[in-house]
Amino acid sequence: MSPNALVPLLSASLVAAHAAAAPAQATAGSVLDRTPNVVNTWLADPATVQFNFLHRFTESGPPEHQISNSPTFLVAAGLPWRTTAGFAYATTSDVVPGRPNEWEFFGRVMPFGRSGRVADVSLHVGYNLGAASTDAELALARRVGAVRLLAAGRTFSNAFRAGERRSAVAGGVNLRLRRFLALAGDVGTMLDRRDGERLAWSAGLQLGIPTTPHSFSIHASNVTTATLQGVSSGTPRTRYGFEYTVPITLARYIPALRPPPPVATVGAAAGAPAAGTAAGDTVRVAMRQLAYEPARIEVTAGTTVVWTNDAPLPHTVTADDGSFDSGVIDVGKRWARTFDRPGTYAVHCTPHPFMKAVVVVR
Repeated sequence: MSPNALVPLLSASLVAAHAAAAPAQATAGSVLDRTPNVVNTWLADPATVQFNFLHRFTESGPPEHQISNSPTFLVAAGLPWRTTAGFAYATTSDVVPGRPNEWEFFGRVMPFGRSGRVADVSLHVGYNLGAASTDAELALARRVGAVRLLAAGRTFSNAFRAGERRSAVAGGVNLRLRRFLALAGDVGTMLDRRDGERLAWSAGLQLGIPTTPHSFSIHASNVTTATLQGVSSGTPRTRYGFEYTVPITLARYIPALRPPPPVATVGAAAGAPAAGTAAGDTVRVAMRQLAYEPARIEVTAGTTVVWTNDAPLPHTVTADDGSFDSGVIDVGKRWARTFDRPGTYAVHCTPHPFMKAVVVVR
């Protein structure tokens, strides 16, 4: 598949995702829940393009002390049925001698939901153009308190373009120290390591950027690229670098990808957001990803509305006319306001002003 052919494929897939996608993974492509080299245990959110760019640098030593950059650019789109498809492109690859440009086109599936599962399971299948190889990885990830353990088994039909089928394994640990801070490391190896082949390793400081869905990794590693073959065999040099993750929510820019806003229609006594409530009732609104759900509620005067942040990033509930403001509602927290006077109250999220909702008080 050529790079140009991928663009219409991704566009069509994103439209399909709007209609049929399963609930998104809260972690998406964030570095906060993985390690620098065990990278495939996530899905792109529906109607979202995930853009991760990785740069690793080496210094040539005296007398030139030249700095060389080895970037890998990853683009992936969230698709229906808990799948993701995309490509990784590296401009300075060590996988195949004499072929510095490396493309890996891939599809990925996580067949099980996160809730109540022993572990997250992902299957990643790709084709490496540089190695002319069909590659696959089965990865497992399990969280135990502040620790997330990762393991992966890989197979290559034409490893390093040498005409041989070979396999590799890898494992990693991510230790969440704070909400936006983690330490991570991993090690991997070819199962039949040959002369000159080394263990592949990495260690990094993983950072989330508050009030945004972005994340940032500062790390060291002895591998160059982030493809399956690229992270499976180490090189003699240690490279220092960073990775930055950018989820692009297409529904923010393309109205056709936005689902119709739900409107509350059942009684609050049943435990759902409601219209036709009695004074003193409580109505609940969830904040998921970059939306209020429901986005419009109709209540009677005296009703208390409780907003709960179920998204992976902070939000606010701010009146458009400035009459009230929740301040920052952290992940997992809630904020309540009682509406005593009839009227129509339009609200938005200050960090994400395209998030809008309406409370109609009768």
